[in-house]
Amino acid sequence: MFIRRTHHNDSFSKHRAGKSSVSKSRTQRSFKEHAAATSRRAEKQSKPSKPEASNPQNHGNLTSPIITLSIGPTGRLFAAHENIITASPFFAAITRGKYLETQTKRINLPEEVPEVFSSVLEFLYKGDYYPKLHHNKRRNAWELEDTTSQTPATTVVLASSPHQELLKDTLIYCAADRYSLPDLKRLALRKQGMQSGISCQTILSSARYAYANTPESDSKLRAHYLALIIRSRATFKRSGTMQVEMERGGLLFFDLFVAMCSHMVSVVLMCFPLGIG
Repeated sequence: MFIRRTHHNDSFSKHRAGKSSVSKSRTQRSFKEHAAATSRRAEKQSKPSKPEASNPQNHGNLTSPIITLSIGPTGRLFAAHENIITASPFFAAITRGKYLETQTKRINLPEEVPEVFSSVLEFLYKGDYYPKLHHNKRRNAWELEDTTSQTPATTVVLASSPHQELLKDTLIYCAADRYSLPDLKRLALRKQGMQSGISCQTILSSARYAYANTPESDSKLRAHYLALIIRSRATFKRSGTMQVEMERGGLLFFDLFVAMCSHMVSVVLMCFPLGIG
């Protein structure tokens, strides 16, 4: 009897040991899978998301009619598929209206800047424009491609009206507003925040252009320039261009005065949380 009980106990112990080993193996495997899944989720959340941009049209069937566009005072010619260009409500309305030369399918836009329109067209086809956004894996951040080799020609455009250098992204933003392309507006605004090495004259001229070519209800681009000038106030303080522009006055500098006052109030409240007096 004692031997039998011992045999029974041994069998029971082996059974429990085998069951415990299987359970432990499953637990370890489950823990590893959970840890791996958690790591993947954390990596995905830590990686900055790509800025929103409109999805290009379905390019699998580019058989729609070709529309010719004459851009700028010199009539520089561009060609685009009708189903691509009409993604913009502005051009969709033109193709249905009297401004399209029906026989040649030609649109004339003498007031537009060719370099700017080229970027708009690139965006409609590809969802971005040069210089494109590039994800830097080492820094885990989005930046403009070829930033080390960029020249003023890629960031600044000589506009014919007014005849002065303007930031290209500002002109693209205003063009996107005219063409009713909100995704392009967001992209152009984001890229402006990545630019550096722009002269005070170009910044102030671009700010005036932004005020003249955006509605008062659209404050994002205006706020960008106000914040930029305040952040760089030490540089602008030494700029003779800034003094000339301030003497000219205008809504830009009234808004700048209000923004500076708000900034000073914020600084005071940070230094004296309980208030003054």
